[in-house]
Amino acid sequence: MTLATTLNRIAEIQTMVDPGAAARAAAARQAALVGTATPVVNDAGRATFAKALQGAEAVGGGGQGSTDMVAAARTQHGVVEQPPGSNDSPEIKTYRDAVAGAPGPGPWCAYFVSWAAKETGTPLGDNGQGFGSVDQMWAWAQGAGKATPNGPGVKPKVGDIIILNQHTGIVTGVKPDGTVETIEGNTSDKVAERTHPAGAAIGYISVR
Repeated sequence: MTLATTLNRIAEIQTMVDPGAAARAAAARQAALVGTATPVVNDAGRATFAKALQGAEAVGGGGQGSTDMVAAARTQHGVVEQPPGSNDSPEIKTYRDAVAGAPGPGPWCAYFVSWAAKETGTPLGDNGQGFGSVDQMWAWAQGAGKATPNGPGVKPKVGDIIILNQHTGIVTGVKPDGTVETIEGNTSDKVAERTHPAGAAIGYISVR
């Protein structure tokens, strides 16, 4: 008699002695499988989770006013000067009007940032007057304790204002290699999204 035949015969005898044994054994095996099974997540599920996690991290990078500022700025994506090279358009006039005492058409990157800050309840300046000058904006932030000079280990938050050489914009993200993503006004005469190396900024202004 082979081993397999012997085992089968033993199982038959056990079943005759205790008819419920086989059913209990099968149930136990099934329970063990269910208890130890590893959930399967398909590629779509992983992608959805990763996207949600990235979104949470981006939003968590700044205060509510900060993320609202990015959202407001993005509604203006694609605004261009009319006519080209004029530093003006109906939309650009709206940015200028957000700054108290603003003169006529001129460089408008600081106007754009001031407009976005005012639109979302975080106006710039001691009196919320906004700025048409990048240098004045940076000087105010330094005096108000809102400025962070750029340097090793400095990582801006989403919604921070980036100060570049005679230019400014709003931080929309930071890549793992330190590259800073922004949305800016008066970049190639329009509102557009840009990227800058980690060391390009003079510093950052926190609106919260």
